[in-house]
Amino acid sequence: MRIALGVEYDGTRFHGWQLQDGVRTVQGVVEKALASVADHPLRVHCAGRTDAGVHAVEQVIHFDTHSQRLPKAWVLGSNANLPDDVNILWAQEMPDDSFHARFSAIGRCYRYFILNRNSRSALLAGRATWVHRPLDVEPMQIAANALLGTHDFSSYRALGCQAKSPVRTLHRLDVSRRGDLIELRVEANAFLHHMVRNLAGVLIAIGKGDADTGWAQDILEMKDRTRGGVTAPPDGLYFNRVNYPDQFVLPHIAERHPFTD
Repeated sequence: MRIALGVEYDGTRFHGWQLQDGVRTVQGVVEKALASVADHPLRVHCAGRTDAGVHAVEQVIHFDTHSQRLPKAWVLGSNANLPDDVNILWAQEMPDDSFHARFSAIGRCYRYFILNRNSRSALLAGRATWVHRPLDVEPMQIAANALLGTHDFSSYRALGCQAKSPVRTLHRLDVSRRGDLIELRVEANAFLHHMVRNLAGVLIAIGKGDADTGWAQDILEMKDRTRGGVTAPPDGLYFNRVNYPDQFVLPHIAERHPFTD
């Protein structure tokens, strides 16, 4: 059977999602915990890989197994074997002939948090990106609006990005402020490597007044990463939610967030 799970994690002490020799990864600890419940080695597949330091409110994964367990057993048994910076939120059996955590996804949502005040925060260290210079969210939103739609996002992906095509459809890029906390909500059909962090870096520069609102679109049209802005830190980035076709009903809970909702 194929089991889908929702996973949350604090990426601060991980070298990203994907398995790597000799370093601590989210995939590594999750597979080890699930294998202890399944009583056999297994391989998990995720909706979208995250980099070192990036968090997840609700990453979606799946694995295949012949072991018969109730959904509650997958959750409780795995969490009993996971470190305190990773947690299984839910488990659900899925049709193994049609569901795939990555390839069935039709949209992915990220949230990026910026702490905008004079002093850094001990409580949000590693969980929000600190910018001490005042940011004006109005020009940031104007610049963001110009990036919506289907474009070649070559200027907004990492130089080492391995995606076959740089074309993505950006459905949402909202900038909002609540007190000292600025939030970017970003939704697209899929994302390129470092795409959200590069978008955030450009919008932060515009919010500081270091560039005008047209700069974001100018960079887009160059289709050249070497002409782009600074990649924002991973601290404030959260993989928030995955969207699937209506035929796949999953118990999403990701609209909540631990320090904003």
